[in-house]
Order: sequence, then C-alpha cells, then structure tokens
Amino acid sequence: MPAIKDIASVCRSKNAGPFMVTLDIVFETDDLFDRVAATGVLTRERFATLYQVRPEQVQLTPYRAARAFKATLPRLVSSGDVGDTDVYGSQQHAPMLDLEIPIDMERAR
Repeated sequence: MPAIKDIASVCRSKNAGPFMVTLDIVFETDDLFDRVAATGVLTRERFATLYQVRPEQVQLTPYRAARAFKATLPRLVSSGDVGDTDVYGSQQHAPMLDLEIPIDMERAR
C-alpha cells in the first residue's frame, strides 16, 4: 500500500498565523486525486489523530480543481514560543508522510 509521500506530488506545511498550521497534499492527476478521496482516509479525524488535536479543530478542504487537500489545524506550540522547533511551520507535514492510502498504483500508471 503506498504512502502519501509516494503518491503526492506536493506534501507541505506552512504557518497560517502564529497559532495555526496548514497542510497541503497535492496530486498529479484528477484520477489520482479522485481515487485518494474515494478511500476516505483523509478525514478530519485522521488529521486530528496524527496531530494530537480534536477533530472539530481541523478544517479539511478537498479542492478537486487543484487536485489538493488542505487541512488547517492548531499548532501545539505557537510559532516562536518557548519550545517551538519550527518557527515557519515548514516541517509540520512529517506526521502525514507515512500515512498509507489503500489504492492500486498499477492502475494509475
């Protein structure tokens, strides 16, 4: 089963202000986006589990026109606060990289 890091063309994070982070997952084709969406793996609950927040704190937007999923959620440590190790939020995408997606990649080729 492929992981997000194996099938997404873009997988990144960035600050959405000092208290929030935005995660972007972008796919190369409409077909791949649709197949990933159909699995139901990318949910508010999944992001909440990965990032240790409550599901109601996660705003998840699938955006087919861009072949992308965008999740915005609270940072556990505010940007620039004591204990923050990623001021720009650019390393916050790591927990989702190994998330497995149950699709057949041979069909995508």
